[in-house]
Amino acid sequence: MNVEELVQDTLRDLADEQPPARPGLADRVLVARRRRRTRRVAAVAVATAAVVAVTVAVPQLVEGGGRDDDRRAAQVRSQRDPSAPRKGIAVGQTVLATYYTQKLVAKGKGEGVVERTYWLLDPRTNTYREDGRWSYVAVAPGARTAAVLERDLPANRIGLLDLATGEVERWIPVERGIGGLAYSSDGSQLVATTYDEHPDLGERVQTEGEKDSPLTLVQRNGTTRTGFFLVDVAGGTVVGPWREVEAGRDVWGRADFAFTRDDARLYGRVIGDRDGMEKFYDLSDGDQVEPPADEKHLRWDVPARLSPNGELAALGLTKEVDGKPGEPGKSYSSIRDPRTGAEITKVRGGHLLAWADDRRLFAWERTTGLNDGDGYKDRLVMVTIGSDTIVPLSGERDPDDGFERTWEPVFVTR
Repeated sequence: MNVEELVQDTLRDLADEQPPARPGLADRVLVARRRRRTRRVAAVAVATAAVVAVTVAVPQLVEGGGRDDDRRAAQVRSQRDPSAPRKGIAVGQTVLATYYTQKLVAKGKGEGVVERTYWLLDPRTNTYREDGRWSYVAVAPGARTAAVLERDLPANRIGLLDLATGEVERWIPVERGIGGLAYSSDGSQLVATTYDEHPDLGERVQTEGEKDSPLTLVQRNGTTRTGFFLVDVAGGTVVGPWREVEAGRDVWGRADFAFTRDDARLYGRVIGDRDGMEKFYDLSDGDQVEPPADEKHLRWDVPARLSPNGELAALGLTKEVDGKPGEPGKSYSSIRDPRTGAEITKVRGGHLLAWADDRRLFAWERTTGLNDGDGYKDRLVMVTIGSDTIVPLSGERDPDDGFERTWEPVFVTR
């Protein structure tokens, strides 16, 4: 039995032995990195229903396409976090469609931007291939097409990229510069967030009291976000006029818009008196509106959001399990009723990323204890509601290696 079959059997056994669950989704600009702690968020699409055959990859192994493919994989591997995957990772109806790394690029005295490099899933080879052309990538449901922005932000056109051929099939011009993209849940629309300046522009600083520390980036007060366009993907056209959305003091740095579950409204992160705050906006005019009843308790910094059946909400890290502190090397997150906010249960994982189905989720889970001298490390895992067992899906990330080597996943329904 090979490694892939072993992980498949483990996941199936895990699913069979668990009872059903009881009924009941930008990145922020990089802040100064403190030693021994790093955690970032990626904007992701929410998974849809059904439990089907599982395909996972163990990134320590090179599998597939012959000596040339192995050589290219080795070359790429030497330039990135060794924990990053090579072969496609998918569970249920959800696939890790792309991931990205980041680097700080100087832009004049005292300023810099965080630039991304993407590795896109090639549907022909089921492998991740580096594509350095794009500053921002949003993958459509089905993981066959992506909307892309060129390197210089804000961009004045959107490319629709065929992930199999690597060719842009259509360019969609826009009248104002854009810095972020997100698909609707059915893939028929895009929301393009407009900015006056690069959304990841910040001040280059050194950590206070550490003269030898590397320059890092801190987000500036305020934001240059100005509004959004809606795009008809099939027609390749902008729908209606540009919608202006005034950015108040509670909106800082990158603050991209995304669609709500029903595609009827938009949401975006804000800074406030609690972590993960969101505001919701009308599609037609950009005015602020009330949140949907099942999304009012969600947080922008927990990408998993609602389960496919809409009955469960993935929320943040919790410190206790059954009244006892979490064990060293273990983390737990809260699963709540989306309409009342009441906690239903807890599930393994320190950061819930996407639902694979109504019982299983992709998550980051730490591999180090709370007081370990090696600091915080984590890996991508599959967790199941009702079980304390995890299935590792990647190698271990070490944030102390620097943010330029730490990869961030983006999930979509397949």
